[in-house]
Amino acid sequence: MKTMRLKLFCVGLTLLSVSCTKVQQHDHDHSSHSHDKNTKQWLAGDHHIHGTYSAKWDNSVTPPAPIIGGDAIYTTQMNAQMAHKHGLSWMVTTDHGGPNHSKLNLTQAYPDLLASRKAVPDIIQFYGMELNTPGAEHSSLIIPHSHDEAEQLHNLEKSYDIKEAHPVDPQRNTEEQMLVALADMESQTKQPIVIVNHPGRTAKDLGVYTKVTPTELRNWNNAAPTVAIGMAGSPGHQAVTLKPNGEIKQDVQRGRYRGFPTMGGFDQMTARLSGFWDSMLGEGRHWWVTAASDSHKHYTDGGQDFWPGEFSKTYIHAAKNYDDILENFRKGHVFVTTGDLLSELYVTVSVNHTAQSANIGDTLMVNAGDTVMVQIKFLDPESNNARGENPQVNHVDIITGKVMGLLIDKSVDTNPTTQVIGRFYQDNWQQDNQYQVINYTIKNIAQDSYLRVRGTNTEQLEPQPDEYGEDPWSDLWFYSNPIFIKVN
Repeated sequence: MKTMRLKLFCVGLTLLSVSCTKVQQHDHDHSSHSHDKNTKQWLAGDHHIHGTYSAKWDNSVTPPAPIIGGDAIYTTQMNAQMAHKHGLSWMVTTDHGGPNHSKLNLTQAYPDLLASRKAVPDIIQFYGMELNTPGAEHSSLIIPHSHDEAEQLHNLEKSYDIKEAHPVDPQRNTEEQMLVALADMESQTKQPIVIVNHPGRTAKDLGVYTKVTPTELRNWNNAAPTVAIGMAGSPGHQAVTLKPNGEIKQDVQRGRYRGFPTMGGFDQMTARLSGFWDSMLGEGRHWWVTAASDSHKHYTDGGQDFWPGEFSKTYIHAAKNYDDILENFRKGHVFVTTGDLLSELYVTVSVNHTAQSANIGDTLMVNAGDTVMVQIKFLDPESNNARGENPQVNHVDIITGKVMGLLIDKSVDTNPTTQVIGRFYQDNWQQDNQYQVINYTIKNIAQDSYLRVRGTNTEQLEPQPDEYGEDPWSDLWFYSNPIFIKVN
């Protein structure tokens, strides 16, 4: 058992009367190592991976010709093999577009994906792309697995990617056009998923947004609430601070964030307590966070990236098949981690003395005045990560905030009701075989709220802005997606 000093932190909220007590443990099915395709388990994946069809373009000819491997250098099969090596169960190929790239995707990238699925059958390999997003920057577009998946992506890319047309068509690059695209996706029988990639990378400062704004993301979610479902909480390019030999570069920042840095390797839109993410949850929006590699070229090959799954993982609680993974992704049954700090995380909220309960991504219905019990059960694996280290969870936080309904002002990026109500160190949790268990009681529920969990291997009470030349392996975090509590 890992040793840490005794600490316990409890804070009362205006909406809740809180007490820290031990409650009866809830039973979970921790069958994470099952290979049954019908058994739900935590499946690690990556929704933002580039291959050789993320091309550069020869502008000396008209229309410009793709230079295969010009931007990202690895084949789809190579990415899948490395994803398997680093413990992933699913991945999404997300090559970005350019002039007439939809044809390249259809005629070359898709056949290569089919071949990769046969060559690496242990990895669920979704078809998708990184959309050059109208009126914004970049988004992972994930296509449901079907016999029509190639045509579905071809039609969406051809219609909406801002770099598809030649010559450039300014009318494609507007926020209004993205709303048209999302309405189209929402109307389709097999709905894709859109995840905003590195949303705060173009911000000029804390809360000073440019290409991607709170108003824009709220409009997306309004237009397509089951398609535009979230954002990359932990962006890619986390290895940009590493030289090929693993030494630190002192003049760059994690994730290539130049205006305002990442915070513990997470985008400010996720990491800032009571910030943008909490403002979305405070409206009751099902807005989930993810983690991704944005892999183009590995740092040991002179690039700035980790392999898929080497550093960042998005875990979905699902059966290992295409439909169930996408369905539970859409439902927010998701947690994220960096550096293999965790491999399983269960958060259960239940009403005292009843069978009513909810897990990550779900909603718990309660009556005013009810007592709610929270149980966190996590696996901090006794094994080394890709760095050859075994990071230890230093502390775990329970975070809650009020749900007050949709805001009139869509530009808001704060939720002042959000607070850490419990902070737990090792001597505050119990051992249950290989799992660590935290129990917590919230009394007298008064109004709608949400609850989420985070943790870190650092001593930081809040994630701090990442400094130039920071070693990404030294500053690791995990985040659960929320559970909503609705009062009848």
